Order: sequence, then C-alpha cells, then structure tokens
Amino acid sequence: MYTLPRMSSITPSIPAVAVIGGGPAGLMAAEVLSRSGVRVDVYDAMPSLGRKFLLAGVGGMNLTHAEPREQFVTRYGARRAYIAPLLDAFGPESLRDWVHGLGVETFVGSSGRVFPQEMKAAPLLRAWLHRLRAAGVQLHVRQRWLGWTEDGAPRFSTPQGEQRVHADAVVLALGGGSWARLGSDGAWVPLLEEHGVTIAPLRPSNCGFDVAWSEHFRERFAGQPVKPVVAYCRDAAGNEQGRQGEFVITATGVEGGLIYALSAYLRDAIAANGNATLLLDLAPGKDLQQLAAALAKPRGARSLANHLRRQTGIEGVKAGLLREVVSNEDYAEPPRLAAAIKALPLTLIAPRPLDEAISSAGGVCFEALDENLMLRALPGVFCAGEMLDWEAPTGGYLLSACFASGHAAGRGVLAWLAQAKS
Repeated sequence: MYTLPRMSSITPSIPAVAVIGGGPAGLMAAEVLSRSGVRVDVYDAMPSLGRKFLLAGVGGMNLTHAEPREQFVTRYGARRAYIAPLLDAFGPESLRDWVHGLGVETFVGSSGRVFPQEMKAAPLLRAWLHRLRAAGVQLHVRQRWLGWTEDGAPRFSTPQGEQRVHADAVVLALGGGSWARLGSDGAWVPLLEEHGVTIAPLRPSNCGFDVAWSEHFRERFAGQPVKPVVAYCRDAAGNEQGRQGEFVITATGVEGGLIYALSAYLRDAIAANGNATLLLDLAPGKDLQQLAAALAKPRGARSLANHLRRQTGIEGVKAGLLREVVSNEDYAEPPRLAAAIKALPLTLIAPRPLDEAISSAGGVCFEALDENLMLRALPGVFCAGEMLDWEAPTGGYLLSACFASGHAAGRGVLAWLAQAKS
C-alpha cells in the first residue's frame, strides 16, 4: 500500500493550508486558520461555494437548537462521545455569537430551533465569504479533488486541466453522499480507502421510506400531509422511540419531519429484518376506551366512513390510511378499529436512495482520527463535517456539528503546524 509522504517540510515563513470543500465545515476551518496568519486556499468542485448550505436554507435556515446541552448531545446517538467535545469547544451559543459577528441577527422559534432573522442562508453566506476574502483566504471553484501525487501534493481537475498545489497541511470537508448535484457525492471514499483509512459505508439519513401502497391510495393521497400524528418504532435495543408531528404521503411511501426524526431506527431495522414497522397514533389526545365507545354508538343510516368522521374526527388521508391497512373485518368492529386508530402498523420496506436523503450516515470512522481530527494514516490531513461517521436529526443538529468539526479541524491544523515547525 502506498503511504502518503509526511508533510513535514513546513514553509519557513507562512504555512499554506489547502481546505478542500467549501461548505460550512470547510469554511469554518478556513476562518480559524486565517485568523492565525496561515495562508489558506479553499477548493470546491462546484461553480460556487456552499450550495447545499444555501438549499438547506430555502425553507428557513435552521442553524442550531436552543435546548439544554444534556439533551442536545443525545441527538448524536452512538457518536455522542465523539461529537460532544467538539460542541464543548464551539457549541450552539458560540455559533450564534459567531453569526452575530457577521452582522446577522438570530432568534429562537417556538420549537427551540434557532434561525437567522431573515430566515435565509444567502445573506449569511455572502457576509461570511466577504470576511474570508478580506482576511486573505483564496477561494477556488470548479476544482475537483483527485487525491495526491506521489510526493504528497493535492491534485485537482480544473477547467485548465489537472493541477497540483503545495500545502503544508490539508483539511478535507467534502460532505457525505447525499445531494450529489450539490457536490456531496462521496467520490472521496476510494481516494481515502486506498491509503488505509477506515470508512463506514455511506447510508441515507433523514430520509423517506418506501411503502407498498395500493394504486388507489397512491393516486388519491400522494402529496397530502398527515397531521397531527404520533409515530412510534423500536430501536436496536428494543426501546420504544416516539415523536409527535406530521409527515407526507408520497407516490412511493412516506417522508417529512416526523419520518426523518425516526429514520435512523427505521433504516437499521430494515437492514436487520428486511422491513420496519412504524406505528401511527392517528388520534393523539384521545384514549383507546373513548374511541371504542364512540365508534360503538349506533350509526343508523350513516355510512361507516361518515360515522368514523362524526365520532372520531378521522377523515381524509387518515381515513384512507385506515382503509389501506386495516382488514374489512377489523374495520367493522369498533374495538379493533379503535385499536388501529391508536396504533396503525405501517410496513416500511426500504429507505429512499442515498442521493435523495437530506444527509448521510457513515464516513470516516473516528477511530481513524486523532483527538484533533487528523487522520492517523495520513499525518497533516484533517477531516471535518458530514464526511465523518456521525448522523443527527434535522433541527439544527446537522449544521451545529458541521460548524463545530470545522472549528476543531482548523485548531487541529494549527497545533500540528506548530509541532511540525518545532
């Protein structure tokens, strides 16, 4: 196996660092480095920087969350122990202070989510890029990273042909594997694997799922939201996980915030068992006995559908879901129908493809990194952002960890440069 040469010949005057990837993690690393007088060049394969960041802000730029730290760090699941120290150094409050320093005010919504005052990503990104340029950071677009030359120089495919650059250290912030059209295509995986870097397979996260709808249900209800509803599933340990919210029926299955919040558990259950069961409470706030008693009342000449609507408020897409899942025999029995309303079993057969997911799980394993996010197999090369092996639900947790890991990688580079120079 070829081993990348150790980048120990630090430039005597001003060290040069190549940041590869122009999303939040890469740009944060560039900012930390530029503040310390390091020469920084940012390279991105796309025609402009921060494309996924901008698209994520179209529906309201959710930067982070205001919940207490103890609850915040639990959102990172099995990788909590690795993400928590990064957030301790640059957490939600630090992130908000940093945003305010760009002249962008923030506010906390009723859900605890934190947004820029204008609810958009573009003003924040413009101010950020302006400040980076003013600090001397050089920004290069249409530069696709190809790996390294035999003497350890980063290689890029550019409109002018293949180029190589000098760098005393490298920060890789290349994103995960979702939304390839915006630059996160996972093409970096084989480039690191060939150097012995351990990488967990990229998998969809915050994703939708396929359901074997009948043609009638699909044609009638695709695109309609289901709300309010409580959804339950079981995690790998058998513990019940539940959330209240809403989701959307699609032509292929289900998607939306409530589904995304449970997607990691559902995806892993499908991988283990071939399918996953999502239990839906279609009538939050109403208990089983109340529903059963209401449904048992005489309906006279009313249809069963009208009786259901009058006695329980279940109609439209919720009534359609009942008809889709519940047998005719159970539908006609008030106790059984009430039980289905409170725990409707929906069978999910597959997650939607990785490229459709909001984010991805998997990536560079933390065991392959030291405490400064430097690759143990490639001294002088640091990793940050979604290309690391972690995942989190939407709600500000994704961006928080991207910013925090970029901040940590920048500080890690500075520590390594200081050590190498001495």
